[in-house]
Amino acid sequence: MTAMVKAEGVHKSFGAAHILKGIDLEVAPREVFCLIGPSGSGKSTFLRCINHLEQINAGRLYVDGQLVGYRQKGDKLYELKDSEVALKRRDIGMVFQRFNLFPHMTAIENVMEAPVQVKGEAKAVARARAERLLDRVGLGDKAKNYPSQLSGGQQQRVAIARALAMEPKLMLFDEPTSALDPELVGDVLDVMRGLAEDGMTMVVVTHEMGFAREVGDALVFMDDGVVVESGHPRDVLTNPQHDRTKSFLSKVL
Repeated sequence: MTAMVKAEGVHKSFGAAHILKGIDLEVAPREVFCLIGPSGSGKSTFLRCINHLEQINAGRLYVDGQLVGYRQKGDKLYELKDSEVALKRRDIGMVFQRFNLFPHMTAIENVMEAPVQVKGEAKAVARARAERLLDRVGLGDKAKNYPSQLSGGQQQRVAIARALAMEPKLMLFDEPTSALDPELVGDVLDVMRGLAEDGMTMVVVTHEMGFAREVGDALVFMDDGVVVESGHPRDVLTNPQHDRTKSFLSKVL
C-alpha cells in the first residue's frame, strides 16, 4: 500500500536557522496522524512543506507516491512550475490557525469559490456541494452570513468546509483550534472526528491531547526539528519513553 505522505530525510532552513533536521515519517491512507511538540519545533513548517507552501532544502517528500514540488530525472530534482504545483495542491486541503476566509464573501461563497475558479466547475454544482458541506459542519443555517457575523469556531468550520469542497485526498490541519475560545473548540473537533470516521487521511498539528488520544491513529512528538518519539497516541501519551517527551507531556497533560 502506498503511503499517503512519506518523508525521507527532509531538511528545511530559513537562512541560518535550521528548522527541520532530517524528518523521516510515513502517514498511511485513512490515518489520523497527529504532530505534537513545543512551539518552534518545526511542526507547522513540516505541514507547509507537505503541500509545497515551503520548499524543502534536502530529502524527499511524497504525497500518494508522487514527489511534492519536484520531478526527478536520474539523481537530480527539478522544481515543478507554479502551475504544476497548483495542480497537485488541489488534492490537499489545508486548514490554518487563522481562518483566512474572504471577508467580502458569504459562507457559501467562500466554500464555492475554489471549485468554480480553480476547477471551472458550474456554479450550480459547486453551490449544491457547498450546501451539503455547510450542513455537514453544522452551519447549514449560516450559508448567507459573512465571516464577520460568525464566531471564530463557526469561521473555522466554514474553513474546513472550504477545504473539503476541492474533494481532497489529504487534509492538513495546523493547530485548527488554537485561536478559538475554549467553549468553541469542541464543535471544530467534532467535525474533525466525523472526517476521521469517514476515512479522510489527516495530518493534524495540535495541542489537543484528548483529541490525539481519542481520534489519532499515530502520533509523533517533535522537538528542535527532529522526531523524538513516535507510536500509537495512547502509548506515547501514557507511557513516553524519551525524557524530552516526558518533560513536555508533564507540562501539557
